[in-house]
Amino acid sequence: MTSIVGAFDDWADAQLELIRGTPTIDRLMTAATHAGEFSVIWHGCSLLRGIIVGRPDQIVAMAAGIGTESLIVNQGLKRLFRRTRPTESGDERFDIRTPLTSSFPSGHASAAAFAATVLVGWDGRRSLPLWGSLATLVAVSRPYVRIHHASDVVGGALVGVALAAGARRVMRRFGVG
Repeated sequence: MTSIVGAFDDWADAQLELIRGTPTIDRLMTAATHAGEFSVIWHGCSLLRGIIVGRPDQIVAMAAGIGTESLIVNQGLKRLFRRTRPTESGDERFDIRTPLTSSFPSGHASAAAFAATVLVGWDGRRSLPLWGSLATLVAVSRPYVRIHHASDVVGGALVGVALAAGARRVMRRFGVG
């Protein structure tokens, strides 16, 4: 199994290397990875969206959900797996923050999948292109800047969707769904 995951990670890194060094893509991916730090992009989107649709309760619910998701992933799962990152501080071509936690699962991908799943649940399927594209961009930025393996991102996305499913049940129970 490990060799399959390693082969996938090597293949994905080789595909990303084909476009690394493209100035516009480099800037986009660096910006996306920075926006995902501490889930700033998701808190910002939730705040703006909540104001527009007049749902301050959903702003609070998203903040609580992202906080819980982050705690579970960063203080729980990452400590369990302790996977080393593909590079110590990311690819030297990109100016990014060096994470303190282990590589698996990707917290950026988990938060992105969590937020997108909750937001699509609130806004309906028509919003999937918006929230799904934004989540994908943030998630893919991590192996692009070489701070995560591609399999870390897949694992993080699966964790994020699973946690969002549980959170959505809790939110509905409190009338926030």
